[in-house]
Amino acid sequence: MLRMATLSQALRLIREEFRPLEDFERLATAAACGRVLAQEIRAPEDLPGFPRAIMDGYAVRAADTFGASEGNPARLALVGEVRVGQPPPGPLGSGEAMAIPTGGFLPEGADAVVMVEDTEAPDPKTVLVFSPVAPGENVIGPRDDIAAGTRLFSRGHCLRPQDVGALMGLGLTAVPVVRAPRAAIVATGEEIVPPDARPEPGQVRDINSYTLQCLLADAGAEPLLRGIVPDTAEDLRDALERALEEADLVVISGGSSVGTRDVTLAVLEELGEVLLQGLRMKPGKPTIIARAEGKPVVGCPGHPVSAFVVGAKVIVPIVERLLGVANPPRRPRVPAVLAEGFASAKGRREFVRVRLEGEGDRARAVP
Repeated sequence: MLRMATLSQALRLIREEFRPLEDFERLATAAACGRVLAQEIRAPEDLPGFPRAIMDGYAVRAADTFGASEGNPARLALVGEVRVGQPPPGPLGSGEAMAIPTGGFLPEGADAVVMVEDTEAPDPKTVLVFSPVAPGENVIGPRDDIAAGTRLFSRGHCLRPQDVGALMGLGLTAVPVVRAPRAAIVATGEEIVPPDARPEPGQVRDINSYTLQCLLADAGAEPLLRGIVPDTAEDLRDALERALEEADLVVISGGSSVGTRDVTLAVLEELGEVLLQGLRMKPGKPTIIARAEGKPVVGCPGHPVSAFVVGAKVIVPIVERLLGVANPPRRPRVPAVLAEGFASAKGRREFVRVRLEGEGDRARAVP
């Protein structure tokens, strides 16, 4: 068992001791943003699948424009028009041009598009080209976006909005995703009452269950609120046994501080194995990480700020491990100047809450 571990040691322990879930479900791609892929995805076809114009203008054979200039334009026969969403009216021969919009299907025989601003149409059957184009200019090929068979995403990839768009563009309307881990939240403490209750002197409403619920849901888990449990070994044991039957992860709020810590440790050692006791960080020092029935169990402090920090720095990484996330989302960072200095204890990582205030082009972080 690790005692007073660093946060880095705790994160390494999470990676080594817990394995990703193997359960997956097939989900509509339109509803899969933020979900984690359970399998590798390869492109079933080319995208866009046909040669396409990327400018409004005229489809031509590039060789027919070589040497064209303002003083000596290339004169081509205008033989038709390509319409968006429709195949070309026919092939293009030497010395011919066909009007084409952005996104239009390049006709057979054409290999370039002349931008409309480099042309002039003196009559309905003629187009003058004032600037030469090279083969492939202003054209995207059938495989230029994505080639069939290309690996799009690996297992463990967390789908982003642009990923969903790419999958839909390939006709992949359903994808295999890892089942959301079920995370049971057990609040402990004689002084804790539900949010809709009026606290008696010495009592406080339950804050942590709902903070953790939001953190867990945002990380991709399915939170299960399992109420408030008295600080007795029997009550805690019963609550944890029920939670372990239905959940993949159990979070105990308030069961790791002085007074209740011994009870929590004893119950966790009875049900499984305590892997870590205490973190060299503030807030969050009395954190416990255990394993019971092969599942992670976290005891986090009862103070709301401590619970939030432990939730963000320890519990969210456990959820990501259960999901097998290969690309954890980058948390936003804002460069700022501290409004005042503060000291931290040697050998302890400290997380300080700040309020950002604008100051010109630089932000001030006010503790």
